[in-house]
Amino acid sequence: MSLAPRAVLVHRTTEYEELLARHGTHGQAAFQLAARGRSMAEVRERHERNRRALAEVSAAVPLRWRQARVERADLDRFLFGPEDVVVVVGQDGLVANAAKYLSGQPVVGIDDDPGRNPGVLVRNRPGDARRLLPSATGARTAADELTMVEAVTDDAQRLLALNEIYIGPPGHQTARYVLRAPAAPPEAQASSGVLVGTGTGATGWLRSLWHQRGSTLPLPAPSDPRLAWTVREAWPSPVTGTACVEGLLAEGDALDLVVESDRLVAFGDGIESDALELTWGRSVRVGIAETVLRLVG
Repeated sequence: MSLAPRAVLVHRTTEYEELLARHGTHGQAAFQLAARGRSMAEVRERHERNRRALAEVSAAVPLRWRQARVERADLDRFLFGPEDVVVVVGQDGLVANAAKYLSGQPVVGIDDDPGRNPGVLVRNRPGDARRLLPSATGARTAADELTMVEAVTDDAQRLLALNEIYIGPPGHQTARYVLRAPAAPPEAQASSGVLVGTGTGATGWLRSLWHQRGSTLPLPAPSDPRLAWTVREAWPSPVTGTACVEGLLAEGDALDLVVESDRLVAFGDGIESDALELTWGRSVRVGIAETVLRLVG
């Protein structure tokens, strides 16, 4: 007998909760905010809005389903099952935070604060959950399949991301490495890092670097099976080059990097706390992930 679906509600600690944890009482937190010209009433209202959204989504879960909740900080310790329907209640970035721990489960993004969030990934309102959840299971579920990016090291460490993967120094030092891009000779480089992004990430950090460079590279769309990559602030010297600083990766392509620094890191979607450590002589390969994010609604 197959298990009933499980709705996993993903949320994050609100600013109001963080303030109470830091300052101890509502009054002390309000005093600290007022000193910075902010209103505690506004922060609490956003907290209440988030909690109302969570309650409404929870009430919309079909009665025969199981249900669980996981906070963003606990995602790396939560075991998602193949029968799960993942319901992200919050901001777009929370979808990206959850995506790296999934393996094809359908995801429903719920915007808890319409008008404040861009709503690119959290496309639905809390009231839509009652309609979307019953239709989110099954092989015929209508979903956008968003391309993801993957980094794999030579010792089999793996990192998955929805927006982008950054490889570079953990501080303000210079990253030194040898870059191997498709159809290009290897090039020793010194830079502030390499960014490899998806079409979903092309609306954020990747696009910022693209604008800064004045690039004419066609950035992919979210569901395109392509990645775009760029080198940040490549430095020319007698032993390092700048000939190979941006490009596209199609299915089967990879960007290879061999470390020539004491320590570099690779992290995805801005989560530096969950980084791969790359020491001298290690190599990492970045390309299109086999896993996609299945976004429903």
